[in-house]
Amino acid sequence: QVQLVESGGGLVQAGDSLTISCAATGRTFSDHVVGWFRQGSGPERDFVAAVNWNVPRKNYADSVKGRFAIFTDAAKNRVGLRMDNLKPEDTAVYYCAAVPQHSYTYIPINTDEYDYWGQGTQVTVSS
Repeated sequence: QVQLVESGGGLVQAGDSLTISCAATGRTFSDHVVGWFRQGSGPERDFVAAVNWNVPRKNYADSVKGRFAIFTDAAKNRVGLRMDNLKPEDTAVYYCAAVPQHSYTYIPINTDEYDYWGQGTQVTVSS
């Protein structure tokens, strides 16, 4: 069983940078894909970015390419998401998710492909 805890959210201004983190307890992220999703005012959780811990292979939503960077930190057993040039439309609750790796090349982007979820961390970007 993997338990995920997000941290680092907060209130920032448009154009600012922020890094949020996802830590795992219960086991390491080894052999897992770890992803970030976000949920704004709507009911859906949208894919943001994900990384295959072992490869490492990464995937990003088009809306964040060039602004967000997902990274792994083996020493702290965490996955971070650095967000640059934040926009008001990036305002959302950001969720960390994980699933055992099934492929070296495919990075899941749908919520139903992930087994474990954190509680979320709020990121608010003011204009």
